[in-house]
Amino acid sequence: MTADLLTPSASADPYALFATLRAEDPVHWSDAHRAWLLTRYDDVSAAFQNKAFSNDRVRPVLARRQASGEPTAADRVLGLLSGWMVVNDPPVHTRLRKLAAGAFKGQRIAAMGEQISAIVDEHLDAFLAGSGPQDLVSEVAYPLPATVIATMLGAPAGDRDRFRDWSDELALVAFGTGGAARAERHERALRGLQEMDAYFRELVARRRAEPGEDMLSALMAREDEDRLTDDELVAMCALLLFAGHETTTNSIANATLALLRHPEQLARLRADPELLAPAVEELLRFDGPIKVLNRWVVADTVLGGRTIRAGQRVHLVLASANRDPAKFADPDVLDLARSPNPHIAFGKGIHACIGAQLARMETRVAVGRIVERLPGLSLEQEPVWKDALASRSMETLVVRHS
Repeated sequence: MTADLLTPSASADPYALFATLRAEDPVHWSDAHRAWLLTRYDDVSAAFQNKAFSNDRVRPVLARRQASGEPTAADRVLGLLSGWMVVNDPPVHTRLRKLAAGAFKGQRIAAMGEQISAIVDEHLDAFLAGSGPQDLVSEVAYPLPATVIATMLGAPAGDRDRFRDWSDELALVAFGTGGAARAERHERALRGLQEMDAYFRELVARRRAEPGEDMLSALMAREDEDRLTDDELVAMCALLLFAGHETTTNSIANATLALLRHPEQLARLRADPELLAPAVEELLRFDGPIKVLNRWVVADTVLGGRTIRAGQRVHLVLASANRDPAKFADPDVLDLARSPNPHIAFGKGIHACIGAQLARMETRVAVGRIVERLPGLSLEQEPVWKDALASRSMETLVVRHS
């Protein structure tokens, strides 16, 4: 058996495959992905602390490709991505995360609650104005994060469509898309990255001249000598846009689908709005936004009786770890009051998602308002899932609201 997470059945519902891997081959070499798949909670959790598994996973691939001939669009994409904080290890990662941390302070995120609620209601107003079957992804879950990110960065709200387009183009590479889009994905991603780079350089220059209360201004507001360069600021903006858009879209859409498929839990949440915070944690565990995180192996290591060699890749299958019966009682049961709930939907350790608090807030607000304002919401047809390796994402979620 060699697992392929990009088959139509695995894209639609990967959890049966994950259960088989956990039980029969938890440290599994996949020929399809040319990588090791770790599927048990304890192995995935430990891997976040294992220095043999590096997050500096772009540069080795780029170096290998550059040695083989003339630069391609793929090489240029990898070159642009190599400066992102999330694909670096200490000390580079430590410095960038420390400099970015001030912009992600808890009180700053908490202060955005009213803005996020207003943005959610704006999209729900438009959604409620429609009738008949509607796609909750394209009408609510998809545009919402782009609007929030544009607001956070002090960019005009009218630019949110451009933000969404750039995020989509980059997702073709970052999330391992299969199908017809695969052949041209690097060319599309390169165009998007170049456009995004030029846009954010203009925005950085504008914010240097006219600082505001936005997150980009906060990223610049350091008085010591060590500060983010313009290149680093642009990379941080691009990362914030990409990481914050795709994952939050998926969190909102997947949570809504899970509630619609578990009407007793939806009724429970409607009856007890105080349940919203633990409910979102359970929804993230049950069908979170990310299936896989990648690591580059820098030293031979033995795991589960298998020797994993330097130069290979390891896929940490978060979606499988969060359904591991060795860690969670009745893991395939959605229990909105589950406690404790040590899920790892946002990763763990020094590379845990720096925007997790913001993502949680957006998801809580969106799910809470959807539950409150759409009491007659029902699933109109089975969702269409994207054939992506890393993300757990839908193309469409067609529903009715009355």
